[in-house]
Amino acid sequence: MKNKRGIALTLLMVFVLIIAPAAWAFSDISQDPSEAEIRALHQDGIISGISETEFMPKGKLNYAQGVHLIVNALDLNIDEIKFIKEPKASDYFSQVPDDAWYAASLMIAQLNGLPLAKDLDPEQRLTREQFADLLYKAVELTGDYAFIEIYMSFADEEQVDKEYMTSIQRLLISNIAETNADGLFRPKDEITRSEASRMIHAARKFVKANKEHSPEPPAQNSEVELIMEKVNDQINKATVTWGMKGNSGYRVTIDRIEFQDEQATLYYTLHEPIPGHMYAQVMTEAKAETYVDSRYTVVIEPNLSSGVSSPAFPGESSSTSAEAQAKQ
Repeated sequence: MKNKRGIALTLLMVFVLIIAPAAWAFSDISQDPSEAEIRALHQDGIISGISETEFMPKGKLNYAQGVHLIVNALDLNIDEIKFIKEPKASDYFSQVPDDAWYAASLMIAQLNGLPLAKDLDPEQRLTREQFADLLYKAVELTGDYAFIEIYMSFADEEQVDKEYMTSIQRLLISNIAETNADGLFRPKDEITRSEASRMIHAARKFVKANKEHSPEPPAQNSEVELIMEKVNDQINKATVTWGMKGNSGYRVTIDRIEFQDEQATLYYTLHEPIPGHMYAQVMTEAKAETYVDSRYTVVIEPNLSSGVSSPAFPGESSSTSAEAQAKQ
C-alpha cells in the first residue's frame, strides 16, 4: 500500500511539472484580455517574461524590444545575404552598441527593409501606430497577400500620421489589429506588452493561414528603375520603381540587400494583382524604398530565389533584460 501511494505521489509530481510551465508561467496575466495570446506565444518560445512568473502585461515597449519581437515572431533573417566582413550594428545605427542584446535583430530588420532610422534610439518607446507600421511591413516580407480594398473608419483616425495609415488600414482589414469598444485605435499611445502580444499572435495566425495561398510572383522584367536621392552626407534613399500602374494591386518589395566591396545590391520582387480581388482603379506608382550608406554604389537585381531568433521581449529571464525593463 505504501508503495502504491509512493507511485501515485510520483505521478502527481510529474503531472504538476508538465502543466506548470503552461498554466503557471505568469501569475500577472489572469485578468488580461490578451491572456490566451500571451500564453500561446510563450509556449511557442516567441516571448518571455520579466521573470519566470511575471510578464508585466501593462509594461511599455521600446524600439529595441518591439523590433526584436517582430523579427523573432515572423522569423525574419539575413541568411541569403553574403557579407565580406562581419556586419556590426554600428555600420547601420549610430546609437546601437555592437554588443547590445538587440543589435542582431535591429540589423536583420534594417537589412530586410523595415523603416529604421540610422539615428534610431533603441530606448525610445513605441507608439501603437509605429508598432503597427513595423509589424505590417514585416508581414509583407513573409509573402504576397491580397487585402480587400475598403477603408476602415475609426473614431480617432485623424490622429494617425499619414505615413502609418496604410499599414494600420491593412492590419484592421486583416484583423491583426483592432479598435477598442469606443472605436478608438489610440495611435499616439505607447503600446503595451499585452497589446503587442495580441497583434503579434494575430499576425502569425494570418501569415500561417494565408502564406500557402500566396501567388507566384510575375516574371521580372527590365521596366524596373532605380532612383537615388541624397538624404544627408551619410545616407542615400534608394527607390525601386516599376512605374505607374492602373491599380493598387501592383507592388514592389525589396527582399534583401547584399554588400560586396563598395557595392550594395538590392534584390526586388514584382507583385501583380491577384485575380478575382478588388483593387482601387487609380493610377499608382509601384515602388519600394530603403536607405543605404552613402559610401556604397547601389545596383538592383530581381530576386530569383525565395526569402537569429531568440525569445522576444528578450532576456527577460536574465539580468540583462531585467535591467532593460527597469529602465522603462
